[in-house]
Amino acid sequence: MLPTDCVVFIALLVLLGDAATAVAGIRVDPAMMIRQPLDSIPTFREAPAFRNGAECAGGDKVNVAMTLDANYLRGTMAGVLSILQHTACPENVVFHFLAARMDGDLVAMLRATFPYLDLRVYRFDPSRVRGRISRSIRHALDQPLNYARIYLADTLPPDVRRVIYLDSDVIVADDIRTLFSVDLAGHVVGAPEYCHANFTNYFTDTFWMDRALSGTFHGRRPCYFNTGVMVMDVDQWRTGGYTRRVEGWMAVQKQKRIYHLGSLPPFLLVLAGDIQAVDHRWNQHGLGGDNVKGRCRGLHPGPISLLHWSGKGKPWHRLDARRPCTVDYLWAPYDLYRPSSPVLEE
Repeated sequence: MLPTDCVVFIALLVLLGDAATAVAGIRVDPAMMIRQPLDSIPTFREAPAFRNGAECAGGDKVNVAMTLDANYLRGTMAGVLSILQHTACPENVVFHFLAARMDGDLVAMLRATFPYLDLRVYRFDPSRVRGRISRSIRHALDQPLNYARIYLADTLPPDVRRVIYLDSDVIVADDIRTLFSVDLAGHVVGAPEYCHANFTNYFTDTFWMDRALSGTFHGRRPCYFNTGVMVMDVDQWRTGGYTRRVEGWMAVQKQKRIYHLGSLPPFLLVLAGDIQAVDHRWNQHGLGGDNVKGRCRGLHPGPISLLHWSGKGKPWHRLDARRPCTVDYLWAPYDLYRPSSPVLEE
């Protein structure tokens, strides 16, 4: 028999069918700590304590990396809860958080919400990318922390050899161990590929008209993939110098304006057509709508293991504004946010 939470989730998906078609171990450098007023950090309910099943004894650790930002903290908390709720071995999951500032109150809120987890917090130095970032079509995409995924291999300790990177606007509805254990077949990154997407739209005419630049795809069949859900071979990323390769394209962008989005295009330039394709069920992306207006979108047909509100619209903002999209009700059950003042119903 399915657990109650799974039954509820499946029932919500069924209801959405028509719409779719129409912390233990925190390691923090005290010298880096920055104190902010407590009222600047959202507050959250303590999450339930999830424990391993009998089959988890001696199992491998599952490394998950996310960014830690007060502006997206509500989404991060929901994402963490969803991972724990749907895996048979929650105590085997290690969360690695990258933060632009080591905010003591932010870390304390994490510990209070998930007091039993193995959390590692690392400082990502924004100065590493500030001179490399070019303005994109949406301000949120220009934030230095959005580029932290490029530097995962430089940030994580040497004993972390494989990691799942997740954006802060995802809900995992399946056992994260399944994604972590995918066969990368010698590739440095695994992610769902979308070869039906118009790949040319991700780059400017300047790029495509310059044969020296567009020739980088020679011998490859490049397809779009979303960098908000990736399985990364950290060892291979390090030895292959992939950070420098991505930075190289960011330098070209500063000179010639070869793309319009943030950290995605340089990833595509280096890796598109050379990743291990993962089942599409692991990134039901685009639920936040487009990058300009964030219009509502329905679910794509097929099974779902991960929901991703990529795009401008975030479910917590739309729910708070009482203008939610139908898919936002799939995010709501994982929301641990505790408002500082009572919400009055109309």
